[in-house]
Formats: sequence, structure tokens, C-alpha cells
Amino acid sequence: MPARRRLLAAAVTAAACLATQALTATAATATDEVVSRGVTIPAFYNPPTTLPAANGTIVRSEPLPLALSLPSLHGPLPGTATRLMYKSTDSNGKPVAVTGAYIEPTARWKGGGPRPLVALAPGTLGQGDQCAASMGLEHPLSFNGETVSVGYEDLSVYRLLAKGAAVVVTDYAGLGATDRLHTYVDRVDEAHAVLDAVRAARSLGGASVTTASPVGLFGYSQGGGATAAAAELQSSYAPDVTLAGTYAGAPPADLAEVTKAIDGSELAGALGWSLNGFLQSDPELRPIAEAHLNAAGKAALADLSTMCVGDALFGYGYAKSTKWTTDGRSISEIIAATPALKTYLDGQRIGRLKPSGPVRLATGVSDNLVPHGQSRDLAVDWCRKGADVTYKPVVLPNVGSALLNHFAPLLTDQGDAIDWLTDRLSGERATSNCWSLPVQP
Repeated sequence: MPARRRLLAAAVTAAACLATQALTATAATATDEVVSRGVTIPAFYNPPTTLPAANGTIVRSEPLPLALSLPSLHGPLPGTATRLMYKSTDSNGKPVAVTGAYIEPTARWKGGGPRPLVALAPGTLGQGDQCAASMGLEHPLSFNGETVSVGYEDLSVYRLLAKGAAVVVTDYAGLGATDRLHTYVDRVDEAHAVLDAVRAARSLGGASVTTASPVGLFGYSQGGGATAAAAELQSSYAPDVTLAGTYAGAPPADLAEVTKAIDGSELAGALGWSLNGFLQSDPELRPIAEAHLNAAGKAALADLSTMCVGDALFGYGYAKSTKWTTDGRSISEIIAATPALKTYLDGQRIGRLKPSGPVRLATGVSDNLVPHGQSRDLAVDWCRKGADVTYKPVVLPNVGSALLNHFAPLLTDQGDAIDWLTDRLSGERATSNCWSLPVQP
């Protein structure tokens, strides 16, 4: 299939299971109006100057209208949503405001014990504030001629709510909140945002979940990396949050390998989001970027900082980073030759710590966007540490599109992943299959 037709096919599929929105990197106060690619960000998303001391403390909340909602005898289906802003801590130890949403389900929890809580970590949305998952619940499909957004995570949210589990969705640091750039795939920022979302949900007035509620984590792709990192950091960062189970689908555990894979792919724009995030987290890397990026590369990073998945598919699909550098080397080659960059990416590696609680790790065997091999290596690393791992290779054919190879397992495995997590939340013990890894693809 020609490249243009492959890109169109990937984009159409992504419109059904992806999201696209955009960001502003300028700080804002609660009274400032922030407009990103023609979308006015609600003032709710502008963090205050001062944040509470305790992680997970709610800064503000308000009702969140769900676009996909039906009346019923027992209340609106699938539930009643609240928009949240809560305090977290970033990878530099500094306070950060994170937004998200809590949904109280109408469905009754049929498992044993109290109603459980699932913290959902969204997959890649881009770096645009208007692409935040919490906004996608209110506007599942938004198009204004400058940007397009599809709230593709709504599907997994609604499926979990149908089980009777309460759901809290994090927008991550800087995605939604208008005071900083989204630190895309920063494992510490994302893990903290996920764990603090649990704390925020449990303290929300009117919520049925409490500290006695079982807690599960659910995420795919960027979200899979976030939940994997959260399971690793739970014992040190959030010992008050006991995990009944964690689903980590297609986790980007080794960013050096993922960087190679996305370069030149349909989602090459994610390379720009990664670089922007790295520079946000560690400004000391900026002189290196200035030295190696040419005018086209710097313009691409600036442009991508206000893009989301759909925009990046059409604007930077199949782009090669060799066109962005001063000497024609790829970003991966520059990383490999630059100790500071290698050290930074090494610090982002997931798999060096034992995760808390049982974990289900799924990866498509044909996934060459978030490469199957590095996800499988994470399962091996965890098993060697004695973790309770259910490894699930999703066997699907290579269809010739890296984007489709990556997102097909999301849809085909999602039901089984939700069932596995529901069993953990019901108190059923997981059965690790680490013993079978030597014969698993």
C-alpha cells in the first residue's frame, strides 16, 4: 500500500480510537483566557499560584457534563462526572497542579466488598491542553478547522463504569493545566499523577469510594507506561494506596528503543513531544538541543507543542528526524553519542523496580511502534524481581502500518484486560505465568 494511502488508513482508524488536541506553553492564572489552536481552554484549567501541601489534595472541582449520557431510573448512565484539579509532585520534587475527572457509576458493583476505584491513565493524546482526556469526556469529537480531537479513552472508561467500578482519569502534568508543557512519557511525573488521582478521588465529597475501596490501574501505550511506573513507585511515593491490580498495555519501558521505532513512522510527531517533554523536565538539556537541532527541527518542536495525534498524523506522518538536525544524524544517533542524553533516558527506564501487586502486561507481537521486544523485556525484568506478572502476548498479523500494529491490540485485548482487572478488584488472586516466558513470543 502506498505511503499516502497507509497514512490515510491509519488516520481514519485513529479517528475512532485516538485523540488529537493542542497546547499552550505559557503560564496562566485563573482569570487568564488561554486559546490553543482556536479552542478556548476553560478557566478551570488555569492553576492557582499557590498549591496545597499534601499530594492528592483537591484544588478545585466542578460538575463535568458527559456528552454520552442516558437517563435511567437509577440515575444518568454511565454515571455522574466531576472535573478535578489536584496537587501532585513532579520529577524535580516541585508541586504541580494536575487535572482530571472522577466518574461515579450508576451501575451497581457486583463484586465482593466495597465499590472499587480504577485510575485510568490515557494513551497518547499529544501536547495540547484541549486534548486532555477530561475534556474528551465532555466533547468526544471536536473539530474546528485548526485541530481535531477524539476522546478515544471514553470507550475504556465506559466499559469500566459498566462493571460498577468508579473511575478517575488523570490528564497528566501539563496536559489540560495551562501553566506548563506536558511532560510526555516522563515516568515519574506520570506515575505521581496516577497515584495522586486515586488520593483525590477518595477525598472527593459525595464519592462512594473510600480508603477501604480496592484500587486498580488501567492504561495502554503512554498510559501503560504510566501505570507500570506507578506500580513501581507506589511503595515509596504512595504507601497509602494499596494496589489490587495493574494493567499495563504496550508500555514504552525503554525510550531509547521507542525513539528509534517512532522516527519515520506515522506517529513521528511523538518524537517531538518526547523531546519537548525532556526539555521541560530537565532544562539543562536545552543547550544540547540548541546545538543539534536546525531551524526545521526547532520549528517542528514548536509546532508539535500545540498539536495532538490527528494533527501530527497529517502534519508530521513519516517525518524523519535526520531532517531536523544540523549534521543529518537521527535523534537516536545523537542520543547514543551524547552521555547526558543517554543518562537522562536511562533514568526513564521502567523495569528497574519491582511493581506492587499483581500486574497484567500485554503487548502486540507485531507492534513495531512501541516495540514488542522492549515491552516483553519489561515482563522479564519484573519476573526476575519476583513480581506477580501475567504476561499476555497479543498475536495479530503485521498489517504494514506501525500505527495500526500498535492500536489493534488495544481494541482486541481491552475486554480481557478489563475482566482481569475486575477479578483482582473482586478479590480473586492472580496466577503469574512468569514460568512460561521462555516459550512465549
